[in-house]
Amino acid sequence: MTRAYSNRIGLMADSPNFPAAWDQVVEKVKIADELGYDSIWLGESWGYELFTSMADLVRATKRIKIGAGIANIYSRTPALIASTVATLDERSGGRIILGLGPSGANVIEHWHGVPYQKPVRRTREYVEIIRMILRGEKLVYHGEMFNLERGFKLRFTPPRADIPIYIAAMGPKNVVQSGEIADGVLPVYWPGNKWGELREQLDEGARIASRPPHSAMIAPYITSIILSENATEEERASARLAAASPLAYYIGRMGVFYAQMLTRHGYGAEVEVVQEGWKQGMKSALEAVTPELLDATTIIGTPQEIVTKLDQWVAAGVDEPVLSMPSGSPDEAGPKLAALMQSLKA
Repeated sequence: MTRAYSNRIGLMADSPNFPAAWDQVVEKVKIADELGYDSIWLGESWGYELFTSMADLVRATKRIKIGAGIANIYSRTPALIASTVATLDERSGGRIILGLGPSGANVIEHWHGVPYQKPVRRTREYVEIIRMILRGEKLVYHGEMFNLERGFKLRFTPPRADIPIYIAAMGPKNVVQSGEIADGVLPVYWPGNKWGELREQLDEGARIASRPPHSAMIAPYITSIILSENATEEERASARLAAASPLAYYIGRMGVFYAQMLTRHGYGAEVEVVQEGWKQGMKSALEAVTPELLDATTIIGTPQEIVTKLDQWVAAGVDEPVLSMPSGSPDEAGPKLAALMQSLKA
């Protein structure tokens, strides 16, 4: 079997909420680069600054694409984001992907101190302004959020005027809009039996904008854990508990969007149980994650088991899976990444 998607597998370099030792992150990214993984993605919350870390990876790698996953659309201006990604794209030889998203009210208002207003409209205007700047146009723009009249232009020519822009969209309005304006979407914890619905919403947006169907790629962040071929039941149980941790955290401690999205897709009862668990603490929240919810949103198993599930999800609509970087040291993660790539190419 030839898996075309094996050339489109990305990795999340690190969790922005639980950052690891940065030198080890860089070494693991270098291994992924050498093994042929397509992209590496970095997030941002209230820890390491995103673009500084991306610049480190630009210097440390040769061919892998480096994604901002995501830059929020409140704490930096559209012009600053445009000039930043254009600079990184030049320094990397054209390897940057820009992920944008609204983040959530808690982070935007209580970390950045900016009012969380009109996230869908603001996303559209950011994309439009950033694309104008990357095309080298005079920046004259009249929108609802921004009015820019002096005609400034970027003072260097970026290597690409069409740097891919992906949107962290979950709500129906933002998903449809992403089909109109974006090159891809970065859903998180989207249930594996709902990829078809996501594609329909994206293609509806493409139709509105007179774009061809499938103009926006589906590139989900997938919490994944690679197990050895001889993993014991105890190791599998430990892996499932580890995968439940970020899922429970996103449901109960990262605003309302993830809980609302899962509820819309039929997992309302499971979400309520996790939210009730948080009232007793993190341990209870983890224990409240049901096997059904975990299986619907994560991939845990041996390399072959992971590939089997990826085959199913790609057939259902996923274009560019973005998997978790294996935990542990580079010496521990490297063999797991190699084994997964071998299974993908088998």
